[in-house]
Amino acid sequence: MIRIENISKSNSHRILFIEASAALNRGEKIGLVGPNGAGKTTLFRMITAQEAPDEGQVSVEKNVSIGYFSQDVGEMAGRSAVTEVMDGAGPVSTVSAELHELEAAMVDPDRLDEMDVIIERYGEVQARYEELDGYGLESRAREVLAGLSFSEEMMDGDVAKLSGGWKMRVALARILLMRPDVMLLDEPSNHLDLESLIWLEQFLKGYDGALLMTSHDREFMNRIVTKIIEIDAGSLTTYSGDYGFYEQQRAQNEKQQQAQFERQQAMLAKEIKFIERFKARASHAAQVQSRVKKLDKIERVEPPRRRQTVMFEFQPAPRSGEDVVNLKNVHKAYGSRSIYQDFSFLIRRRERWCVMGVNGAGKSTLLKLVAGAATPDEGSVTIGASVKVGYFAQHAMDLLDGEMTVFEWLENEFPRAGQGPLRTLAGCFGFSGDDVEKRCRVLSGGEKARLVMAAMLFDPPNFLILDEPTNHLDLDTKEMLIKALGEYEGTMLFVSHDRHFLGALSNRVLELNGNDVHQYPGGYVEYVAQTGHEAPGVPG
Repeated sequence: MIRIENISKSNSHRILFIEASAALNRGEKIGLVGPNGAGKTTLFRMITAQEAPDEGQVSVEKNVSIGYFSQDVGEMAGRSAVTEVMDGAGPVSTVSAELHELEAAMVDPDRLDEMDVIIERYGEVQARYEELDGYGLESRAREVLAGLSFSEEMMDGDVAKLSGGWKMRVALARILLMRPDVMLLDEPSNHLDLESLIWLEQFLKGYDGALLMTSHDREFMNRIVTKIIEIDAGSLTTYSGDYGFYEQQRAQNEKQQQAQFERQQAMLAKEIKFIERFKARASHAAQVQSRVKKLDKIERVEPPRRRQTVMFEFQPAPRSGEDVVNLKNVHKAYGSRSIYQDFSFLIRRRERWCVMGVNGAGKSTLLKLVAGAATPDEGSVTIGASVKVGYFAQHAMDLLDGEMTVFEWLENEFPRAGQGPLRTLAGCFGFSGDDVEKRCRVLSGGEKARLVMAAMLFDPPNFLILDEPTNHLDLDTKEMLIKALGEYEGTMLFVSHDRHFLGALSNRVLELNGNDVHQYPGGYVEYVAQTGHEAPGVPG
């Protein structure tokens, strides 16, 4: 359906692709992977003809419809979310628009002389609309929006009032409702809660078109794709299997390449030693010449490319008291909406609580209450002895001073720290060399998250409160964070929609559902086994 043939592409003096080739066939579900900046979004833009390759070609079969979801959703205002979604449903939305025009024309007294033609055309358009299941369009649009956690009120309200994350869901719903022959999804799992993510997973599993997608959620990708295309060093390499298989295969390939490289280096060293030893002797001239020619013809094996990965290093945190935080008889409401009534909860040292609950259950509110970013209407929140809190919230990224460079911002946060420790800290979190001179306003979402995390961990807390810490982090960075937090000896309370993160780090689960609160003594893996579902409100 889509063929990428020997493409080369550069962006502002940076080479993204060199004679790269790949294909997307009918019905295939493929994950597109590669480090940040490798060219994943550029590849999507070339497939949709928004950009052209410098050399080579990207060809799409005739009459193949493509739906492209990107992180740039554009302006949305003046219409309801359900209307916005229906408008993007491909051919059926065009037919719907014509149907409405014809209906208006049929009651227009100025067009009475055209009525026979209008009625005839209306019959044709109505038949086409029925063929495309146009009359079921609104119910299907509402079903998709409900799957992405929209309430009826949000579906019918002005889309302009929605936050950026919810507008992303509207844009995604448009593509899902369209059900094109090919879906290109660039990070569809960003901005989704766990319930929506699981619904989307099921939807895409049942989708019979071709799919090419990127995602920083390995569990989500593993359950959907059956093939991986990797962008690395300008080339496209295809692996048959899910992301887990790709990781194993890549590691095996690197190991084999390293062994080949070492064998060849040993052979070359031996040959060069012989040449150096005997080049001055006339009796060995023929042998020396023969070996020099042989070396010239040998195709050199390159060592495997080492990917730069961020290494998070936690300094040992001071020990806290046994009771880290104690909530007693807490009441909390926003206007007429009650979040907690008579809620009590104790967190003890070295416990790692993940908080589960449907949208609006109060997950982020609990984190804010514990962190002191919100106060209860009644009841008490008591932080224990020697507890030092580190709070990572999504809004913290909005508080970065856009005009400051990365290094200036760190210096401003830690005026007593020397340049050396701050540069080391920046390097640990992926800001090396000239990266520290970037202004905060040009940083990507992932870079902002890393910078805020770096500041939080410079003087390490013994109690971490994390609200969706992996949003915007790429797969490699996320993996390093999981490894580092696995070795962290403090206490944790966190919300995450990443099942790999939940399973690797939790040893307690708190499930919120209004006043119905459940505590589970095992981690997320045990919670799934015990309850039979991956998230509250999702069937097992």
